[in-house]
Amino acid sequence: MIKRDNPLVIKRLDRYIIKKFLGTYIFMIVLIISIAVVFDINEKIDKFMTHNASLRDIIFDYYLNFIPFYTNLFSPLFVFLAVIFFTSKMALNSEITAILSNGISFRRLMKPYMISALVIATFSFVFGSYVIPPANATRIEFEQNYIDPRKKKTGDRDIQFKVGPGTIVYFGNFDMSSKTGYYFSIDHFDSLQLVSRLTAQSIRYDSAFQWTINNYQIRDFDGLKETITKGTSIDTILQIVPNDFIIANSDQQMMTSPQLRSYVKSQKERGMGNIQSFQIEYHSRIASVFSAFILTIIGAALSARKVKGGMGLNIGIGLALSMAYILFMTVSSTFAVKGGMSPFIAAWIPNIIFILIALYLYKRAPN
Repeated sequence: MIKRDNPLVIKRLDRYIIKKFLGTYIFMIVLIISIAVVFDINEKIDKFMTHNASLRDIIFDYYLNFIPFYTNLFSPLFVFLAVIFFTSKMALNSEITAILSNGISFRRLMKPYMISALVIATFSFVFGSYVIPPANATRIEFEQNYIDPRKKKTGDRDIQFKVGPGTIVYFGNFDMSSKTGYYFSIDHFDSLQLVSRLTAQSIRYDSAFQWTINNYQIRDFDGLKETITKGTSIDTILQIVPNDFIIANSDQQMMTSPQLRSYVKSQKERGMGNIQSFQIEYHSRIASVFSAFILTIIGAALSARKVKGGMGLNIGIGLALSMAYILFMTVSSTFAVKGGMSPFIAAWIPNIIFILIALYLYKRAPN
């Protein structure tokens, strides 16, 4: 009678591979991120000095938030390279051959790999969804103050959206620094029939949804009858704030996943059309969890064989696949923002393509 392996029991072989996996993963992070920090300092040191950034702000506000952001962003690729590196080394030392020769199938061998991927994916999702976004706010504020002030939200033109049932607002342009909009209007509809229209030279945001409308004119329609009311200034409450419609390219990075979900929902209800980047960010955070498992399978299946080229060949193939993964991520995101592609599909295209590669390599893996 064959004794079946209990999948809940972690054996010595599992602990050995998990230790190698997580240890190599951390080594990859330290190595690559350290190099990235050195290059970033070399590139930005002139800007730090030009804008008089203090050493404390550079270290604590920028780099202590720079490191976790880029570590989490490229975590799936660190997983991929880590798996290829230590698995190739095991294959080169004939460890994989010895394991498979003792009756352990490649499927069973993948157990510690999947456990390690689960640990990394869990931490990555939690940090990426809840911990890193608040830290990004500090990093991005530093970048706007000391690296590239052009990244600050300054305003926008021709803004139109829905603020309530039958209520449409329009800003000819809006200046973020003064929180003032110009050539403003509010249209009220009743069953597609325009019943009231307010136009104003300017409108200024105060606080807590309080707005002050200046030099306004209100036209009320009752059938063929029209009543016009004019005034110099009037205070009103609108359930909007400037951040609802003045959006910077990095705003989605500062929101937790629940905030992203809520924001996308509210903007859809208002008829806003510039939310693709927020949707991509939300779906990408989920897709990255699964990418850790997909890239782990590819890396293990690719590196388990002992090849003549040694580790160098496997690492070269791994780097090529990593670049391809990044390329698919970039191209699909661009199509989602500018080409009308579904943000969900854009976030998952790299995973879909690499799932097919994973299945092919898994079937060809040694047993």
